[in-house]
Amino acid sequence: MNRMNVQIYATKWCRDCRMTKAFLDSHGIEYTEINVDADPAASAEVLRRVGKRAVPQLVIDGEWFQPYKPGSGLLYDELHRRLGISQPEKQIAG
Repeated sequence: MNRMNVQIYATKWCRDCRMTKAFLDSHGIEYTEINVDADPAASAEVLRRVGKRAVPQLVIDGEWFQPYKPGSGLLYDELHRRLGISQPEKQIAG
């Protein structure tokens, strides 16, 4: 199995950060957490890479990705796709 290198730039107080980590944990995805509140260089790196101080930010094999959309929450479909996680079949009512 090809292992991905996953990092999450996060803070302790961020609800979306906790939800993203819970998603990763629930799918057995190993990651390195970088606390931008405790590391000014990491905070500056987020600002440099994405143009704003917005967390969480995932870096998957060097590719930056914001796993949520403000007002909409986590981007579950996109997380599944980018991390190579198969999704359960969606039920069709009827």
